[in-house]
Amino acid sequence: MLTSQYTATAHHSAQHLPDEPQALSALAQGQMNLYQIIRRNGSVVSFEPNKIAVAMMKAFLAVHGAQGAASASVRETVEELTQAVIRALMRSRPAGGTFHIEDVQDQVELGLMRGGHHEIARAYVLYRERRTQERAQKMEQQAPAHPVLHAIDHGQRVVLDLTKLKGVISDACAGLGADVMPEPIMAETMRNLYDGVPMEEVYKASVLAARTLIEKDPDYTFATARLLFHTIAKEVLGQDVAQADMPQAYVDYFPEYVKLGVKNELLDEKLLQFDLPRLANALKAERDLQFDYLGLQTLYDRYFLHIGKQRIELPQAFFMRVAMGLALGEIDRETRAIEFYEVLSSFDFMSSTPTLFNAGTLRSQLSSCYLTTVPDDLDGIYESIKENALLSKFAGGLGNDWTPVRALGSHIKGTNGESQGVVPFLKVVNDTAVAVNQGGKRKGAVCTYLETWHLDIEEFLELRKNTGDDRRRTHDMNTSNWIPDLFMRRVMEKGQWTLFSPNNVPDLHDKFGQAFEEAYVAYEEKAACGEIKPYRTVQATDLWRKMLTMLFETGHPWITFKDACNIRSPQQHAGVVHSSNLCTEITLNTSSTETAVCNLGSVNLVQHLKDGKLDHAKLQKTITTAMRMLDNVIDINYYAVKKARDANMRHRPVGLGLMGFQDSLYEMRIPYASESAVQFADESMEAICYYAYLASTELARERGKYSSFKGSLWDQGVLPLDTLNLLAQERGGFVEVDRSSTLDWEALRRKIAQDGMRNSNCVAIAPTATISNIIGVDASIEPCFGNLSVKSNLSGEFTIINSYLVRDLKRLGLWDDVMVMDLKHFDGSLRPIDRVPAEIKALYATAFEVETLWLVEAAARRQKWIDQAQSLNIYMAGASGKKLDDTYKLAWVRGLKTTYYLRTQSATQVEKSTVAAGRLNAVSNGESSNAKGMSALDLAAAAAQQQMANLPATDIKFCGVDDPTCESCQ
Repeated sequence: MLTSQYTATAHHSAQHLPDEPQALSALAQGQMNLYQIIRRNGSVVSFEPNKIAVAMMKAFLAVHGAQGAASASVRETVEELTQAVIRALMRSRPAGGTFHIEDVQDQVELGLMRGGHHEIARAYVLYRERRTQERAQKMEQQAPAHPVLHAIDHGQRVVLDLTKLKGVISDACAGLGADVMPEPIMAETMRNLYDGVPMEEVYKASVLAARTLIEKDPDYTFATARLLFHTIAKEVLGQDVAQADMPQAYVDYFPEYVKLGVKNELLDEKLLQFDLPRLANALKAERDLQFDYLGLQTLYDRYFLHIGKQRIELPQAFFMRVAMGLALGEIDRETRAIEFYEVLSSFDFMSSTPTLFNAGTLRSQLSSCYLTTVPDDLDGIYESIKENALLSKFAGGLGNDWTPVRALGSHIKGTNGESQGVVPFLKVVNDTAVAVNQGGKRKGAVCTYLETWHLDIEEFLELRKNTGDDRRRTHDMNTSNWIPDLFMRRVMEKGQWTLFSPNNVPDLHDKFGQAFEEAYVAYEEKAACGEIKPYRTVQATDLWRKMLTMLFETGHPWITFKDACNIRSPQQHAGVVHSSNLCTEITLNTSSTETAVCNLGSVNLVQHLKDGKLDHAKLQKTITTAMRMLDNVIDINYYAVKKARDANMRHRPVGLGLMGFQDSLYEMRIPYASESAVQFADESMEAICYYAYLASTELARERGKYSSFKGSLWDQGVLPLDTLNLLAQERGGFVEVDRSSTLDWEALRRKIAQDGMRNSNCVAIAPTATISNIIGVDASIEPCFGNLSVKSNLSGEFTIINSYLVRDLKRLGLWDDVMVMDLKHFDGSLRPIDRVPAEIKALYATAFEVETLWLVEAAARRQKWIDQAQSLNIYMAGASGKKLDDTYKLAWVRGLKTTYYLRTQSATQVEKSTVAAGRLNAVSNGESSNAKGMSALDLAAAAAQQQMANLPATDIKFCGVDDPTCESCQ
């Protein structure tokens, strides 16, 4: 009945629609000429997005009638829904292209359900199903037609060579197993072609066709990547090249590519001094087959060099260009370049995004992180904001220490007025980060740190709220609490806490540990006697509760610990750590004369397993090369700010991290929520740190010690593990961490005493969001977020499916279409699926199914070895005030230096994928009590409604700059 009502109402009311919604933004209107629609009869028409608005309005008319649909609220709703549909479509084809009409209707259906308009969506679902059946019946009555398709190739209209197309698709599937077949890719490709299609659209259609099958079998991601590589190679080389011919193609192409890059002022002319034929012969074309679709698409969209939007880099040339850029200062440049190329192209190690962007180019800004301290004067404040802009312009992530700036209401001697405090300046910092967007490659990003005793701390906590005076809000900037141990002890003891303006207590900023406590208590006594104004006294537990409340509500400010960062810093003789960086893993000194800099790269841990155990020999070899690459960055790097160059040359810090920790657990068949996983976190981090410190002391023997080595903890024979005892002494306890070790640290201690260290700091675990995408592993130390999900970044949306899980389910005979739909319905979780064995559920538990304490315990075992810190996301299902309180107190007691995002299940979910041929569906969970008497169509629509009703409007954001938001540290 409802289907008939929809059809009749829509037909009779089409010419009496309320005012047509103005659905397109100016940006979208300017881009619409890049898109076309393929109708069901194969004809191609221009994309007219306002037709989406009309279709939605008809759906509202069908359910509510003309009077109900005519209201202003409905028109506004339709406009918002249409905008969302258009954005989703454009994200799926960011460079333009064609949409099948069914793709558009899928997005309309999804948009209605996401908006909570379930009754209207149900009518729409049923209407589509009825129309599908009608078309199927009509086609059965007609003789099948096989029109000859033509394509436009180099301006010529030619008959489309289907045999050649089938060959390309078959080659892409070769060697990927019996479950990856060319036939469904070919069928879906043909569905999206039309007579007169440009040849580049033909190959793009094959890529898009293959990617729809990834949810069926994760190995289709490699077939998709190979089809994408075919299009990239054609663009770069100007002709079709079979994979078997790529080794020779690389040899011929590489020297010409370098010359072309230099000629067009993209590459440093010093690259011409290399033996280019030798390097060309070192390229391994077969490594192009390692990429999954997300990895290769990310490289293509955002890393490969281009001239007028035409790419000039192929993957192996890209890795060699980066390697050459890092070998510019080496004596035997070719040998070192090949060594660096080997670890990059094999995915054993990956440099950070700024290094990948800029190595070998004319502006080699290769560093990832910059940390600054903002002084308490107007010139210094705006000079710091200018430095933010300059550093952000060339792809740096920023951490700003704003603690020295005087608080609201404090006296300004020069004007005899009162300060407006920190917050108005932070609004300028926020807007500067948005304005300077790193050349359009990605958003600028900054994190502001404020110490807990600052008088503006309570307003600082509210910066990310969506309510209140918007002039005192910073919606785009990250914030973090810089918490001294004394505050945590006052919280534990339920004591009072005093807030000061820093101009009245100027030495607190540079003190930590017991020295901080002595000075702070003295200032409290002065304030109580009326000698210090302004000040304010609060209950420590009340302020702590507000910190946790804001963290839960807004995701900010993050929780970081000042004293753990300083007392355990090897460089405490040379200054003070006043903040961390954008992603909370860098802990370096800053001052008015030094801007701290850190250069990042990460080991792919899963590549260093052998027979289910850590392969120490390979790990040491990889890390030795990686540390040399990171040390080279310091000398080659372009510094936009002199203070950054001075600090980096003096202390030479680097940050070696890891990724693929979750993948390693899968390979070893260890559940994340287990003592075995905690033990592996300990063992693997001990090895990484040991070999990193060993590599640095070897570099010191070859190249010399860093200039501020004398007096450092390294120089005193105090290694990171030893600093846990220093922290316990300063705190008077409150440090409960396992102190065991397995490697010969005494031998390393003796070697450092003899040869020194090349780098003041060596290890930091960054989020690795983007470089993990490139090589196809789980990010950093993260647990798996969902076994089937859609990941969004600036390259679009990508179906991600857990290949380890699929392998196990195939072995058990459980991998089928029903399992795919179950995973979608349950947000990638196995827990509600009864037929999956318990041990499989434990091994593949997702982030919110892992009890939070396991994340903290594993992080504590890592932190005991690390001379800097780690980006530790806290996942928490069923968050409560008590659970938040327990978790962050545990982090402090376990000696963690920093934490990163708090992710709660109510606020962060992953988008579900859609089913075959783009239609939405889900299996029943067996709980429906109203199914009796419903038609098959009603049941199908109800199942679709049940699934879509749970689809969230946002997806997981793994880091603050990948917009979907962050990569400054990746």
